[in-house]
Amino acid sequence: MDKKEKSGVAGKVVVCTGAAGVLCSSMTEDLLRHGAKVAVLDMRKELADKFVRKMAKKGLTEAIAVEANVLDKASLEAAKKVVLGKWRRIDILINGAGGNHPKGTTPAEQMTKDSKLEDTFFGLTAEGFEFVNRLNLVGTVLPCQVFCKEMLKRGGSVLNFCSMAAYQPLTKVAAYGAAKAGIMNFTRFLATHLAPMGIRVNALAPGFFITDQNRFLMLEKDGKTLTARGKKVIAKTPMRKFGKPSDLHGAARFLLSDESGFITGVTLPVDGGFVCYSGV
Repeated sequence: MDKKEKSGVAGKVVVCTGAAGVLCSSMTEDLLRHGAKVAVLDMRKELADKFVRKMAKKGLTEAIAVEANVLDKASLEAAKKVVLGKWRRIDILINGAGGNHPKGTTPAEQMTKDSKLEDTFFGLTAEGFEFVNRLNLVGTVLPCQVFCKEMLKRGGSVLNFCSMAAYQPLTKVAAYGAAKAGIMNFTRFLATHLAPMGIRVNALAPGFFITDQNRFLMLEKDGKTLTARGKKVIAKTPMRKFGKPSDLHGAARFLLSDESGFITGVTLPVDGGFVCYSGV
């Protein structure tokens, strides 16, 4: 697609946290191609700047890089001032910051009598568990408090990032699963709370995509060979493949646009059938 396409997000001002990540950078480019204006928020300003320059080379110039820490409300308030100074409004918020971390992951899928305690649930530290929960759950709540306040003036749309781990527990990722289940619940709460103000709140639940946070779980060091866990994921996914970042584009645009104007509080799986397959 070489030219911008008119769609339900054309002309909308989008704030996207974690926008320099694997999934959100692809989603951001798609929104720009469909006429949106996007504030690329990331705590790694150099990555946000690099992404904006990359977009400009493709003729997608309605993007700005803004440094922001989703766990620091003052940082988010400062970012909001930058966005409003540029475009005077905010129509859409995408809470893309988050992900898993080895600190919140158990090496063992199940505990046996021969397991080392440090490889099991009992080896998880409070700091590691809290880090993953804060990054995902608090890192979604705080941006909503800051940016949705601006949407009270004219309404808007919020898109949170959930996960398959919110629907059913996945081995190893106890902290991540708890955080994403919290995001699903929070999405429903906020959708109800803000509905009278014309603000819709929905979420995407990606299935298994290869990202910087889960690569070590899914692929061997050669970056190609599936780990034992990666093989299990593919076997449990009816479409027998990992998702591509572009697989999220249509679902995101639909939930963010007025075309889904009577939809709120929904978490939409984009998972190749993972959540509906029992494995039998």
